[in-house]
Amino acid sequence: MESLVVTPCSRASANQRKGRAGRVGPGKCFRLYTRWAYDNELEEHTAPEIQRINLNSVVLTLKSLGINDIIGFEFMDPPPAETLMRALEQLYALGALNDKGQLTKLGRRMAEFPGDPMLAKTMIMAEKYHCTEEIASIVAMLSVQNAIFYRPKDKKLHADKARQNLTKPGGDHLTLLNIWDQWVESNYSIQWCFENFLQHRSMTRARDIRDQMVGLMERTEVAMVSNPNPNDTSPIRKAITSGFFYNAAKLTKSGDSYRTVKSQQTVMIHPSSSLYQVNPKWVVYFELVLTSKEFMRVVMEIDSAWLTEVAPHYYKDKDLDDESKKKMPKGQGMARIAPPP
Repeated sequence: MESLVVTPCSRASANQRKGRAGRVGPGKCFRLYTRWAYDNELEEHTAPEIQRINLNSVVLTLKSLGINDIIGFEFMDPPPAETLMRALEQLYALGALNDKGQLTKLGRRMAEFPGDPMLAKTMIMAEKYHCTEEIASIVAMLSVQNAIFYRPKDKKLHADKARQNLTKPGGDHLTLLNIWDQWVESNYSIQWCFENFLQHRSMTRARDIRDQMVGLMERTEVAMVSNPNPNDTSPIRKAITSGFFYNAAKLTKSGDSYRTVKSQQTVMIHPSSSLYQVNPKWVVYFELVLTSKEFMRVVMEIDSAWLTEVAPHYYKDKDLDDESKKKMPKGQGMARIAPPP
């Protein structure tokens, strides 16, 4: 989970920043905390990143290099054993590892893709659902989704209206795909981005990433095909679910929050999501962000039956049936998906 919370810096970082004051001339450093806080509340050094991040991609890379004893591997800064075990568990759930912890054929293909193994699984499985072109576009847009929209202070209403016009039923992944498709139709127009309050630099970055992803998919022998029925988004959503089933959540009985299926963690849909206040019954999310609450960011509606279809080893019908029979609050539990024209 990504945490956006304020924490004390380390004493090493504070001293490094102090050096900035005298870098090019005489200067002074004013610290807005007490000497006692410096001595007692600040850690001596900042924790290494490997001890703070998700290690799924690190473990998958090590496995692809033939390093099987991950727990006994001599890291320069050993991460917590719990984090390594969680990474092994998730890679096994994704089908990248077998029950002996060895890399599978699918895992070898996933290791060819940089970044999150969940995205790698999504891109590979997209071939099964005949939507690799769309998934490549969505994955590229996910890499820049935090920097796509901008909202000028003097044109907030116009920016919000433009964003609303780009929104597609079914969730944020489909909205990102719609933005990409419209930009392509505009011939990658800077003016189109300006009129829709989109960062052209971010869109250009997404295009470069998409080209890279297509090259990797072709190298791993993933056929590039388009969804034969543009009015039916279920193949695209199933492909995404096949990679992100681990991130499934269901609407609680109260209707004001969600609970992750396996860990039973209470989470909320982020206010920036197109599904905010729509509250579909079942969703998968791209990432969790901790601010004032634990929010799901980039959310997509799914059918609970897809979970047993794409991950029968992980979900059983009995895990989902009882929840599906519970009554939802009036007006909630189903996103407003418009019928095909």
